[in-house]
Amino acid sequence: MAEFRNYQNDQSFMRTILRRKKESDLSTEATKNQLSRVLGLLDLISLGVGSTLGLGAYVLAGEVAVKFAGPSVVLSFAFAAIASALSGLCYAEFASRVPKAGSAYAFSYVGIGEIVAFLIGWDLILEYSIGCASIARALSGHIDKPLGYPMRLFFTNTFPMNVDFLAPYPDLFSFASILLLTLLIAWGMKESSLLNKIFTVVNLLTVAIVVMTGLYKIDISNWNLPKEKIPPNINGGEGGFLPFGWSGVFVGAATCFYGFVGFDAIATTGEEAKRPTRDIPLAIVISLSIITFSYCSIAIILTLIWPYYLQDPEAPFPHIYQQLGWYALEWIVTIGAVFALCTNMIGTLFPLPRILYSMASDGLLFHIFSKVDPKTKTPFWGTFICGAFAAILSSLFDLQQLMNMMSIGTLMAYSLVCICVLILRYKNDNPEECKVRDNGRVRVSLMRLLSSSFNLPKSQITTKKTGRTSIIIILAYLVVSVCFCSSVSIAQNEGKFNMFTYVTCIVSGVCLLVLCYSLSRQPQSTNRPTFHVPLVPFVPCLSVVLNIYLMTQLDTSTWIRFTVWLFIGLLIYLFYGLRYSVERLNQRRMQDETYMKQIRYETQVY
Repeated sequence: MAEFRNYQNDQSFMRTILRRKKESDLSTEATKNQLSRVLGLLDLISLGVGSTLGLGAYVLAGEVAVKFAGPSVVLSFAFAAIASALSGLCYAEFASRVPKAGSAYAFSYVGIGEIVAFLIGWDLILEYSIGCASIARALSGHIDKPLGYPMRLFFTNTFPMNVDFLAPYPDLFSFASILLLTLLIAWGMKESSLLNKIFTVVNLLTVAIVVMTGLYKIDISNWNLPKEKIPPNINGGEGGFLPFGWSGVFVGAATCFYGFVGFDAIATTGEEAKRPTRDIPLAIVISLSIITFSYCSIAIILTLIWPYYLQDPEAPFPHIYQQLGWYALEWIVTIGAVFALCTNMIGTLFPLPRILYSMASDGLLFHIFSKVDPKTKTPFWGTFICGAFAAILSSLFDLQQLMNMMSIGTLMAYSLVCICVLILRYKNDNPEECKVRDNGRVRVSLMRLLSSSFNLPKSQITTKKTGRTSIIIILAYLVVSVCFCSSVSIAQNEGKFNMFTYVTCIVSGVCLLVLCYSLSRQPQSTNRPTFHVPLVPFVPCLSVVLNIYLMTQLDTSTWIRFTVWLFIGLLIYLFYGLRYSVERLNQRRMQDETYMKQIRYETQVY
C-alpha cells in the first residue's frame, strides 16, 4: 500500500505542471465568487468599446493612409477587423464555456495546463500594465501639445533623467492620472462602470461629429488621384485607390490590427457579469461590430476630405481642421480624444486586478491579490498595486518604449485561446474510457497512421485515441504555422523570395492545408457551450496563422524583453505557484482520501 501512495504522489514533473482544471470545477467556483455581479449587457459593451476605440480612431487611420495604404486604408481596417473577429469568436466561445474571471488565463488552464496558464496570465499582466502606461503617456502629450508643451519644458529643465533606457523626464501627470483612475476603479464596480459609460458615449459622439461634418467636404476624386498630381518630393506611390498595391493594404492591416486590441477585457468579467454565459459572447460580438464600423467610417471620411499623401500621421483631423479653418471642431476632436484615452485607461486598468485575483485564488500568485474588500466588493489591494506599477512605468519610460511591448502579449494570448478551443472541441467525451489501459503492443504502420490521421473509419464518437490524435495534429499545425509565417516574414524583409523561403512557404503552406483537413475529419465533442465558434477547425486555425504572422513582425528587442519578463514569472511559479497551487492541494487531498479508503477496505478484509 505504501508503494501505491508513493506512486500517486511521485508523479512526473511534466504531468504535474500540465495539470488542467475541469470546466465543471470552474462553474462551481463561479457560483462561490466573492465579486459582485453588477454588470449587464450595456456595461460590458461600453467596457469593450471604451477599452478599444481610443486614440487609434484619431491617429491610426491617418498614419496608415500616408505611410502604407492610401485611400485603401479602409480595406486595411476591414482585414484587421476580420483577424480580430476570428479571435473574438474563440473568446466568445470560451467565455460562454468558462464563466470565470481571468480571460485567457482561465481558458488556457482548462484547455492546455497549469504552467501555460500561469505564463499567459503573467504575460497579460505585462500587456495591460504597459497598455495603461502608454495610454497615460499619450494622454499627457495630447493635453500638453495644444498648450505649447509647458509640462515637458518644466520637467525637462527641473528633473532631467539622463539615462539611455528611460524617458528624458519623469511624467508626473501620467503618474497622477493612473493613480486617480485606480482609486476610482477600486472604489466600486458600479461607479467605475458608470464613468466608463459616460466617457464611451462622449467618445462615440465625437466620432459621429467627425463623420457627419466630414460629409460636407467629401471629394470622390481624392480616391482616384493620378500619379501626375502627386508632388515629386512626396512618396505617394502610384496614385489611385491602391497607390501602394495590395502589399500596402496588408502591411497597413498589420498596423490597424493593434487598434482592435482591448475587446478581450470583456472576457475578464466572468464573475462580475449578471449573465456571463449569454452577455459576454454577445458583448464581444456587438463591441467588435461598433468598433469596426467606427474605424471604417473615420477612414472613409479622412481620405475623402483630404488627399492621403498630405495627411498628418500624428494628428490627422486637427491638421485638416486647421487647413479648413474649422478651429472649433479641432478643439472638439482634441477633447474627444482625451475622453477616449480615459476610457482606454479604464479598459486596461480594469482587467489587471481580475487576472491577478483569478491567479491568486488558484494559489499561483501571492494571497494578497485574492483579497476582496467587503465594502466595495472589488480586489482593492490588487487594483492599487497594479495601478501603482502602471503609474511607475508611465512616469519613467517614454511612449515609444512602452508601445513596443504592447502587442506581443495580446497576440500570444489570442493564439492560445484559439488552440484551447480546438483542444476542447476534439477532447474525449467519455472520461471513463481513459481509465482503460492498453497492455498489448500496437504495431505502427503507414496505413494505421493514415487511418487515424484522416479518420478513415469515419468514427462519429470521440475516444481516447481520437482525442490524442487531434492534439498531435494541433501541435503539428502550430509548429508548421511558425515555419510558414517566419519564412513569409523573412521574404518580406528581404523584399523578395529566394529558393529557401520559396520552397519553405510552399511546403509548409501545403502542410497547413493537409493538417487542417485532417483535423476536420476527426470527431468533435458533443459537449458544446451556448455560444460556439462556427466552421471549426477552419476559423481557429486561420486565426492562429494570422496571429503568428503578426508576432513575427515584431522586432528582436521586443522578443528579448518579453523573454526576460516570462523568465521572472517562471521563477515565481517554480518557487511559489507550484507549491501552493490549489489544483495540487486538491489532487493531494483526493489521493489521501483514496489511500485511506483502501486502508479501511484492507483492514475489513483481513
